[in-house]
Parts: sequence; structure tokens; C-alpha cells
Amino acid sequence: MKEKEMSFWDHLDELRTVLFRSAVAVVVLMVVVFCFKTFVFETIIFSPRSSDFIIYQWLNQLAAYRPWLSAFAVEPFVVELINIEMAAQFFTHISVSFWLGFVLSVPFILYQLWIFVRPALYQNEKKAITTSFAFCSLLFFIGIMVGYFMVFPLTVKFLGTYQVSDWVENQISLKSYISMFNRLILLMGLVFEMPVLVHLLSRLGIVTKKFLRKYRKHAVVVLLILAAAITPSGDAFTMSVVALPLYLLYEFSILVCRDKKIQDEEIQTT
Repeated sequence: MKEKEMSFWDHLDELRTVLFRSAVAVVVLMVVVFCFKTFVFETIIFSPRSSDFIIYQWLNQLAAYRPWLSAFAVEPFVVELINIEMAAQFFTHISVSFWLGFVLSVPFILYQLWIFVRPALYQNEKKAITTSFAFCSLLFFIGIMVGYFMVFPLTVKFLGTYQVSDWVENQISLKSYISMFNRLILLMGLVFEMPVLVHLLSRLGIVTKKFLRKYRKHAVVVLLILAAAITPSGDAFTMSVVALPLYLLYEFSILVCRDKKIQDEEIQTT
């Protein structure tokens, strides 16, 4: 009852506390990431730039196991990076530390948001939202992993080694590489929140299983367009690598979507 009697300014003060705690978490994790520069850059971020990366080894093993998949074999390559700006490497270190600190703090940020909105919810709503917040973190990090181990490496391999002529040598800037890394990884993390969004919309009665099944073909087209937007390489293989998990997410969204009958029963009980 105490939370219901809080004024607008009290709620604003609570929100400020949530934002402050979230900012502190991001800064602390940013400092931690900043201190492990060698591990973060050489072991994690720069690993996909050479054919020794794990996804390329898997493709070579797959091609060796099934000869008809030999087209997926990855020849040895290394994408060389250059820097042409005086302070670029230092500011790259700071920006990467911030983004990784933010990514690692996502579960804590979601928990803080949950604490903020929880007092305003009914008991049945708390149960649904609790599940959604828990899956938010899980799906976000699954998306990050898919982006890091599949989408980003294949994009780097295609764009970093593509040449219009042997006369033109690729010289990839550090800024371009890091920008692609941040963009693809974060986008994949956000896209994987689709089932959570669908679940919440179904709880509100906006979408149903019947609706999602009826417009499945339309959704496939939208997902293909989204996959093309996420993968700047534009080749069919990389697009299919992105489009397949997106389609599986759509099918999973149908599974977690609430039936209209169940929604009506819950409305009547509340």
C-alpha cells in the first residue's frame, strides 16, 4: 500500500535511483573491461579476423566430412587492420570498454527496471513480467553469442577478403572493424528479444497465435529484409545464417504467445 501512496516526485526519485545504480554498474564493468585490454581485443574482438577462429574451423570440418559441402570450406586468410588517426586506438579502447560494460550489465539493469515497475503490477501480471524479464537477459546473451560466433565472423571474412581486382589491396581501418563489431553484436542481441516482445503483446491481447500463424509468410519476407539490413555483406550464405535463427525465433514466439481463450479467462479472473 505504501508504494501506491507515493507521489509523482517520489516515483521520479525512485527512477533516478534506478538510473544511477545502472550507470554505476556500467562504469564499474567498463573499468574492469578496460583493465583487461589484451584479453578483450586480442582474444575476443580480433579473433574473427583470421581463419583460426572456431566457426571457420567448424566449416572446414563440415566440408571435409561432407564433400558436397566443400563450397563452405574457408581458405587461410588474415584481415589486416590499420590505424590512421593519432588518438583512435585510445578512444577505441574507451568506447569498446563502455559498450562491453553496458552489455555485461544488462541483467542488472533489467533487474533494476523490474524493481521499479513491480509495485504497480497486479499479482498475475508480476508472474508474467518476471518470466519476461528473466528471458530478456537469456535471449539477449544468446543473440550476442550468435552475432559473435556466426554473423560477425562470416561478415568479416566476406567483406575483409573481397576484392574487385587484385590491383586493389584491402586496408581495413580499426574504426571500421570496431564499428561493424559493435553494430552486429548489439543488433543480434536486440533482435533475439522478439519472443519476449510477442509474449508481452499477447498478454495485452494485441497479438494471438492465430494472428502469427496467419501472417507467417508475410513475416518471413520481413525477416529476410531484416536479415539483409543486419548483414552488410549481402551474400546469400551470410544472410541465410542470420535469417534462419530469426525464423526460429518467430516460431518460438508463436509457442510462447498466449491463446485468446486463455487471455479471456485471465481477464475474467482478474
